[in-house]
Amino acid sequence: METEAAPRADGPTYIVAALACAVIAVTGFARSYYLKLLFGRPPLPLLLHIHGVIMSCWCVLFLVQAYLVATHRVRVHRRLGILGAALAFLVVAIGIYATVEATAREVKHHVVGLFHYLFGLNLVNLSLFAAFVVAALTLRARPDFHKRLMLLATLSMLAPAVARITLLFTHDAMAQFLTFDFCVLIFVAIDTVRHRHLHLAFGLGASLLIASFHLTAVALSARWWLPFVARVFS
Repeated sequence: METEAAPRADGPTYIVAALACAVIAVTGFARSYYLKLLFGRPPLPLLLHIHGVIMSCWCVLFLVQAYLVATHRVRVHRRLGILGAALAFLVVAIGIYATVEATAREVKHHVVGLFHYLFGLNLVNLSLFAAFVVAALTLRARPDFHKRLMLLATLSMLAPAVARITLLFTHDAMAQFLTFDFCVLIFVAIDTVRHRHLHLAFGLGASLLIASFHLTAVALSARWWLPFVARVFS
């Protein structure tokens, strides 16, 4: 169990990691959300604004929590963790609702579009986020597991941002998945080199994260997927 005076050798590392996650999120959604006025994008519906604010709050909270641990303010970190749990619930709830609404709208208009595919990807994404957050909260008395699982949870939510960044250079679907794999593995590799061993949380968590997205991509390419989505929302 950590105490207020316990050393935090990983503190600065996780502040940098949190900043990197925030940069990826802002870069990925700059055109469609954060800087959309500069790119002449049309106004967004209220639901997407709520979704964007909640996701932004998660990135900010992750950075604040990393800073609190690095500066030995563990008690404040733990109290703020209650807000983090509530915010995680909103991330999942609003994310599912926004995905279902968009997919239902496409099906209603008989359009095979983006959300026929994102329906599966987003549900897997949100499920992984929820699983990592629950595991991190369950293991909050094990800081080495807790912080890595929270980082994996945040990384799982960056998949759409990474995909949008990749789209600036190529529209190849596999390139988007491989770029996301690279982002995850970079964090794992840095941690492994620093500690001279692969931590169990990263070993199992990163494997689950990467494998889940690739298996989902295979499922979405199957012939049954589009008719399945149409039946679900018909």
